[in-house]
Amino acid sequence: MKKIILPILLGLLFPALAFADEPLVNGANTAWILTSTALVLFMTLPGLALFYGGLVKSRNVLSILMQCFAIAGIASVFWLVAGYSLAFSGDGAFIGNFSKFLFSGVTEGSVSGDIPESLFALFQMTFAIITPALIIGAFAERIKFSAVLLFSIIWLAFVYVPITHWVWGGGWLQNMGLLDFAGGTVVHITAGVAALVTAIMIGPRKSFVRGNAAPHNMTMTITGAGMLWVGWFGFNGGSALAANGDAAMAMLVTHISAATGALTWMFYEWKKYGKPTALGTVTGMVAGLGTITPASGFVGPAGALIIGLLAGIVCFNATLLIKQKYKIDDSLDVFPVHGVGGILGTFLAGIFASTNLGVFSGQGFADGIESMAGQVGVQLVGIVSTFIYTAIVTFLIFKVVGMITNGVRVSDDEEAQGLDIVDHEERGYDI
Repeated sequence: MKKIILPILLGLLFPALAFADEPLVNGANTAWILTSTALVLFMTLPGLALFYGGLVKSRNVLSILMQCFAIAGIASVFWLVAGYSLAFSGDGAFIGNFSKFLFSGVTEGSVSGDIPESLFALFQMTFAIITPALIIGAFAERIKFSAVLLFSIIWLAFVYVPITHWVWGGGWLQNMGLLDFAGGTVVHITAGVAALVTAIMIGPRKSFVRGNAAPHNMTMTITGAGMLWVGWFGFNGGSALAANGDAAMAMLVTHISAATGALTWMFYEWKKYGKPTALGTVTGMVAGLGTITPASGFVGPAGALIIGLLAGIVCFNATLLIKQKYKIDDSLDVFPVHGVGGILGTFLAGIFASTNLGVFSGQGFADGIESMAGQVGVQLVGIVSTFIYTAIVTFLIFKVVGMITNGVRVSDDEEAQGLDIVDHEERGYDI
C-alpha cells in the first residue's frame, strides 16, 4: 500500500516532478502565435487579394481574388502532404525528409520549442501561402488560371521548400549564421526573383505597351495595404515564436520602417513629379515592410528608421528602372518592392545587428560571428545563392508549365476581354 500511496502524495505535493518528462507548452507564447498565424493569413486573404485586386483593370479583378484564394488552398494541402516535412525535418544541408509526411507525429501533445507543433506547422503554412501569392503580381491580367495553379505548386516544391530548409530548417545557410528573422530570403527574394523571371518570360500586357495600365480601384488597394500593415505584425512579431521582448521589438521596428518607407516614397515622388500619390505612399509602406522583414529581430528602432528610409529611396528607383528603362512589365512591382527590398534588408541586417553603432546598435551578430565584415559576408552568400537558385529553377518551372498547359499566356482577344470572363465566366462588377 505504501508503494502506491507515496508516489501519489509526491505527485500532489510536487507536480513538476510528476510531469518532468512531459514537454511543457507555454500558454502565453501559444496564444501569441495563434494570433500571429491568423494575422499572416489575413495578409493574403483579404489583404494581398484586395491590394492586388485594386491595381488591375476591372475586367481582371475577380481573377486576382480567385488566384489568391486558390493558392491558399493549394499551398495548404501541399504543406500538409510534404512541404512541412521537407522544410522542417531531417538534418540534411539542402532538403529535409518525409518523416513528417501528412503531419505524421504532429499530435495534440507534440511540441516545437514551447508551443504546440501543430501551431508551428500552421504558422509556417501561412508563409507558404503568401509567398507564391506575391508572385502573381508579376504576370497579372495575362496568364491562364491553370498555369497559375500548376506553377504555384511546383514552385513551392522546388524553390520555396528547399530555401526554407536552408535558412530555417537546419540547412546550410542557417548553419553559416545567416540572419533572416522573418523571410528576407525565404519569402521576399524568392518571390521577387521569381516575379522578375516570369514577367520577362511571359512578356508585357497590351495595356502596358499602350501606356494605359492604371489601377481600376485605388480605394480597394489602399484598404488591402492597410490590412498588410496590420498583418505584418504577426509576420515579423510572430517569428520570435514567443511573447517576449524580441517579438515586441520586431513589431516596433516593423512599424517604424513601414511608416518611414511610406513617407520617404511620398516625399520623393512629390519632389520628383510635383504631387504625392496614394499608390506611391502605400507602395513605399510595403517596401518598408519587406525590407525590415529579415532584420526585424536583430536591429533597433534607430536602425529601422534608416532601413525604412533606404527602402523608400532604393525601391522607388528600382521601380522606375524596371518599368521605364528596361520596359519589364512586372505588373504590380513585385521585384522592385519585394525582391529589391528583401535583398536590401538582408544586407542591412548584417550591418545594423552590430552592437557597436551607438544609438543605431542592434542585438548582435549570429553565434560564432564576431565582426560586421563576417556577418555581411554571410548575408551576401545568402542573397546571391537564393537569387541564383530561384532564378534558374523558376525559369525551368515556367518552361515546363508552358509545355503542359500549351502556353502560359491567354490569347490577345482573351486578354482584351478580361480574365474574369475568360477563366471564370463571372464579373467582378455587374453595373
